[in-house]
Amino acid sequence: MAGRIFVAAGTQDGRELAGYILQRGYQVTASVVSSYGESLLRSYQGLQVSCEALDAEGFMAYFRQHGVSVFVDASHPYAANVSENAMQACHGSGVAYIRYERQQTPLDYDKAYYVADYQRAAEKAAELGKRIFLTTGSRRLEVFARSPAMKGREMVCRILPEPEVVQLARELGFTPASIIAMQGPFSLELNKELYRKYGAQVVVTKNSGAAGGADTKFAAAMELGLPLVIIDRPAMRYDNIAYTFEAVVDFIALQ
Repeated sequence: MAGRIFVAAGTQDGRELAGYILQRGYQVTASVVSSYGESLLRSYQGLQVSCEALDAEGFMAYFRQHGVSVFVDASHPYAANVSENAMQACHGSGVAYIRYERQQTPLDYDKAYYVADYQRAAEKAAELGKRIFLTTGSRRLEVFARSPAMKGREMVCRILPEPEVVQLARELGFTPASIIAMQGPFSLELNKELYRKYGAQVVVTKNSGAAGGADTKFAAAMELGLPLVIIDRPAMRYDNIAYTFEAVVDFIALQ
């Protein structure tokens, strides 16, 4: 059997995957970068949790200290830096690497506009409407707040209900009336109601798959006829990739 399995588990499906591997008899470390993420893993008996934000060297040191043999990359589809650091560390440590990739949500919509990054998303959204509903999280909120394209535009951001995240939004100039602090994913009807309530004219989002709520975000915008500005996933070449929990465990069993 493989040694310790290290799972980058900062998403809901990443946490579930860590539990799935644990239940199949493996020693598992789940890596998260927030106390909230750690609290969600407490129900898994025997699971080791790491809350350190690790770069490539940090990963390598952890691998050596804990006898890690397989790295399962279930980080967010847009967390390219985590994947890059993980693959670099695995190459330098002789640790097997596999990416668990959640499927993208298919979309056939003539008001969908795909862009390569957050700055282009700000520019495109500003072209399409005055009141812009941001569902991209807090990590790149500053790009929208500082973008010259947003001058004269009104923005609403939907972010996690964590004090430091709300504080960040306030520091960037978002008012209490323009902050929706709620934990997703959201239903179709709730998305529609929020778009209506806040007068959304454009929705900015990412294709994070159904696990990230993209399906209901897309469907709600389509039903209301709202333009969607969708930030593409980073272009990555993974060493190994799997699309199901079963395929990940099959890979681990071969190591």
